[in-house]
Amino acid sequence: MTMSRVKAILATMLLSIVLLVTSCAPQKAPSRFDQAQQASSQARSGQAVTKNATQGSQFNKFFPPSGGGYQRVYTQEKKGFAQAKLKKGGTEVAVLSISDTSSTPTTAAKYKQSGQTIAGYPAREIGSTQTAILVGNRYQVKIQSRDPSFTASDRKAWLAKFNLSGLSRL
Repeated sequence: MTMSRVKAILATMLLSIVLLVTSCAPQKAPSRFDQAQQASSQARSGQAVTKNATQGSQFNKFFPPSGGGYQRVYTQEKKGFAQAKLKKGGTEVAVLSISDTSSTPTTAAKYKQSGQTIAGYPAREIGSTQTAILVGNRYQVKIQSRDPSFTASDRKAWLAKFNLSGLSRL
């Protein structure tokens, strides 16, 4: 027998032993994270969006158009939500969004105590960079500043540029 043939036989036997030992090793029990992932994947209740939530594509026609040096770029659209970036000179200055609060009734409830209105709709400031209104007791229209040059008064002016009366009839 040649030396290379002996090496090949030994390598084959060694590989067979390794495969046999590892395949017979006891399986590890799933971790608590694996169990939680499996449970949440199988759960049908408590989903994030209700069945009657408005499709995000229906919101697009209510966003203000590009113009005045600003460019509107749609970035996300899913059931119950649509979002667009507002750019000026290639810089993102704000994020515009419309969301259906039927999936999150606590969001709509936050407007009941609001003493502020924009374009006749209840409004509220969320932190120092966000302004939002509630349209038709259902749709939250929100603007988030991404650049310091886009102020609270800019957010209020842009909220009024949405087709709010059309959105309220949706």
